[in-house]
Amino acid sequence: MEALWISTGIVALAEIGDKTQLLAIVLAARFRKPWPIIAGIFVATLLNHAAAASLGYIVSQWLSGDIFRIAVGVSFIVMAAWALIPDKEDDRAEQMNAGGIFLTTLAAFFLVEIGDKTQIATSLLAARFQDIVLVTMGTTLGMMLANVPAVLLGEAVTKIVPMYYVRISAAFVFAAIGVWVIIAALA
Repeated sequence: MEALWISTGIVALAEIGDKTQLLAIVLAARFRKPWPIIAGIFVATLLNHAAAASLGYIVSQWLSGDIFRIAVGVSFIVMAAWALIPDKEDDRAEQMNAGGIFLTTLAAFFLVEIGDKTQIATSLLAARFQDIVLVTMGTTLGMMLANVPAVLLGEAVTKIVPMYYVRISAAFVFAAIGVWVIIAALA
């Protein structure tokens, strides 16, 4: 269960202010029908993060040992630094074809999430915990915890907590996990 809860917390924090959350706000403002958007976010995240967790798990099977664990720990510390960099709103969201809110959201979220810090974190978490299912469930839950309020409340959600504090919190969590993994590898 540790994999589930840590994955949920990390991704929920990392997602706040991320380009996919900004995309959720843009889609909500454009279509004004939250439930197909929320369903699209859920399915896209589940598919994307299942693939990312599977890749992280497979890579960790080939590359094992202390050196790999240290590399995973260092990767989390790099993610901490990356979390401090604010994302910019993705202009492609406004140019999307409105041919089905669910499919538009599904495609947009899946593509925008590729290479995103939450996808990379999902791979790293699966490598760390060796559990594709719980990590995918956790990261998907984290995405939904961050994005459902964004869809339902629109732009007001990003004004509740200053983004500066959210980024620092996410960076702290990533750095702490990185240090924890490195210490465990060296012990």
